[in-house]
Amino acid sequence: MKRFFALALACGFLVIGGQSLAHTPLFACFDNADGTIFCEGGFSDGSSAAGVPIIVKNGAGKVIFRGELSRTSDIEFNKPEGEYSVLFDGGEEHSIEIPGSQIFK
Repeated sequence: MKRFFALALACGFLVIGGQSLAHTPLFACFDNADGTIFCEGGFSDGSSAAGVPIIVKNGAGKVIFRGELSRTSDIEFNKPEGEYSVLFDGGEEHSIEIPGSQIFK
């Protein structure tokens, strides 16, 4: 999680001040260059994202992987071939979908 929150702070993803109490989802994925993708998630109020479903879809929208964030709010899976997206399914207004083309390398 340290890697994620350091990146979030550097990119301005964390909200400071009165809005910091909001329950905004935070999610980032990284291409490990070894054929795997590593993702981390959380919420801006510091609450855990453990157990949040992670859904990977191919370019046609077909689900090709389902998992959930570990107790440390991360997950690693094999990198899909072709176009894909990764969905952090935190529920209504708490979901983030990242296209594979926007995953940090």
